[in-house]
Amino acid sequence: MDARIDHQHLQETLGYRFNNPLLLDEALRHSSYVNEQSDNQLRDNERMEFLGDAVLNLAVGHLLMRAYPELREGDLSRIRANMVNETSLAEIARNVDLGSHLLLGRGEMQTGGHSKNSILANALEAVIAAVYLDSGFERAFAMIEKHFRALVEVALELAAGQDFKSRLQVAVQGKYREVPQYRVLEEIGPDHDKTFCVLMTIGDLQSRGTGKSKKLAEQDAARKALEIIAGR
Repeated sequence: MDARIDHQHLQETLGYRFNNPLLLDEALRHSSYVNEQSDNQLRDNERMEFLGDAVLNLAVGHLLMRAYPELREGDLSRIRANMVNETSLAEIARNVDLGSHLLLGRGEMQTGGHSKNSILANALEAVIAAVYLDSGFERAFAMIEKHFRALVEVALELAAGQDFKSRLQVAVQGKYREVPQYRVLEEIGPDHDKTFCVLMTIGDLQSRGTGKSKKLAEQDAARKALEIIAGR
């Protein structure tokens, strides 16, 4: 069996301390790592990923029901799909430095598995399941609310008619003699459920955005660019 690993920093970043750290160990154990071990009792994080997906969708659904008391089911589903996708989950995983804590097989390590969107997103769902199994839904919900707050706020602003692209153009017009350019970097998923990743570029400023449509992805990229400008 793999040796106990100290994930104190990760727990501090997550804002949750495990009563049973073995649950966190399992959540961070990729199948490629388990396949290289001699211990047949060692489990990878795929079952936890399955459970975490359900917990996450329930929690985000609750957050959206609370934020949008008047919206119909179809609109809520679309907003949730725009928030809970591989790209956005991987971004949150990077924010808590989840990749550096993952146990991967040699092949995945050599091909940059610690930074792959799919591996990061799945591991984040597994960690959510670990919290749920450790302390129940209320604590898992609190952690999800903390780390998904920015995505909910963006969804609220877009629903309220906030136009980040227009705001960005106004913010940069005094410095640059050009307008922001948006380019689709990739499209993830089947045709009926795509997630778009867009790159915004103007001068020396770049930002990436994701969304369930090109328009939403561009708005997300513009929002992030505004945050970068505000921090300079």
